This record gives sequence, C-alpha cells and structure tokens, in this order.
Amino acid sequence: MSTTDPLGEVRSRRWFYEFDLPDGTRTLSALPAGVESVHTTRRVMLDAALDHAGARDCSGLTAVDLACHQGWFALHLARRNFASILGVDARAGHLEDAALMARVLGIPTFATRRLDIEAAAAADIGEHDLTLMLGVLYHLENPVRALRLARAVTRRLLVIETQVVPHMHGLIEWGAEPRPLQGVFGVVDETPERHAGEASLHGICLAPSAPTLHWMLGRVGFGRVVQIIPPWYGYQQLVRGSRVMFAAFVE
Repeated sequence: MSTTDPLGEVRSRRWFYEFDLPDGTRTLSALPAGVESVHTTRRVMLDAALDHAGARDCSGLTAVDLACHQGWFALHLARRNFASILGVDARAGHLEDAALMARVLGIPTFATRRLDIEAAAAADIGEHDLTLMLGVLYHLENPVRALRLARAVTRRLLVIETQVVPHMHGLIEWGAEPRPLQGVFGVVDETPERHAGEASLHGICLAPSAPTLHWMLGRVGFGRVVQIIPPWYGYQQLVRGSRVMFAAFVE
C-alpha cells in the first residue's frame, strides 16, 4: 500500500485499537469481542484523572506516553489540546503505526521516540507536565526503575494503570529484627510471548499489588496519590480491581 494514501493504508488491516477516523469510520480491532473495552474504560478513567487534576485547559501543557503502543491514548490527548505529545516505545512497528495514525488524524503536535523505558535515561525523554504509563508496568522486570524514570520525567502528574496481584502484609524475619512487609510482586514468565507486540520485551514480569504500587509511587518521589475509580459499566478486570489506575501528583 502506497504511503501517499495513509487513510487507505490504515484501512487495509486490523489494528490493536478502534480509532475513530476523519471520515466517520473506525478501524477494526484485532482483539476478541469485548476485550477492546479495556481501552475505552481506561480512556474514561484517564479523562477523570485529568479532570480531577484540574487539567481542563491543557493548551499550554506537554505530555509523554511511556510505552505508547499505537498511540491511542497519546493521540486522545490532542483532543484536550496538549501543546506537544511525545510517544515513547521500544518497538519500531508501534511507533510507525502511531505516526501513521497521527498523519491520518491531522495531529501535528505528536512526535515519537524509540526507547526501552527499562534502559532509558530521563535526559532521553525530557520533562513533561503529564506522563502516561498505561498497561506496561506489569510487563517489566525492573518496575521500580521504570517508576523512578517516570518520576524524573514528570513535572506535574503521572497517570499509571496496570494489572495487579493479590496483596500480602504482616511482619517477616529480616536479620535480627522483624520488619513489616510493605508489598509484594507476582512473577510471571512471558518469555514465550516476547515476539508479541503486547508482551514483555525481556520475558520476566514483576506485577505489584495495588497497595504496593501506591506505596512505591510515594517512595520514588510522588506526593499525593489518588486511585481512579472505574465506571460501573467498565471493563471487568478494572471493575473487579484486577487492574488499577492511579493519579500520582508532583507536589
């Protein structure tokens, strides 16, 4: 398909997301029926987080989407008039898709940068008013490092969403004195799926519990941390609490 017809190129295949196109049509999602509601639910919750933060007029703000995939959430920020939006991803194919969709949607404020957020430095990304980190933390083998990176590139607000595992608490033996357990991680092996665009790059995944993530956000330097409540009609994993979203403020 010739790149002189970007809309035709978009229509020629299925996408991970259902993008609304300028002519009123929508891309077809490759996900099973019903699963795509995870995206629409997260978008509703993202808007709620921004509204909670008082970010109704975003015309003077900048944003970065860490692990932006095909840019569905990053490009949504253009509707809220962010001055610039940077999409970061480790996979070149994701960034090519996101850039193509930005062309089709006529969004000149979107740019891309190829980086693995488990290896990137804050200087590679710069500082932004808003940082998105949606659906990626539980695919990482170094989640604390990624959270420190997120804090370093965030000027005002981080919105983070992830799968979580059951929590544990209590005292544990720790040398000569017992100490309270602050949190837990579940270890999942995604090594067989590393070729897939939505799986871990490295295979070992450390997923936190919700209280663990809340605690870690404070420890890496965020101030107030607010859990965003999903709509009652939303994607069931978010409604059940198997996935959570937090808004973490720099204060």
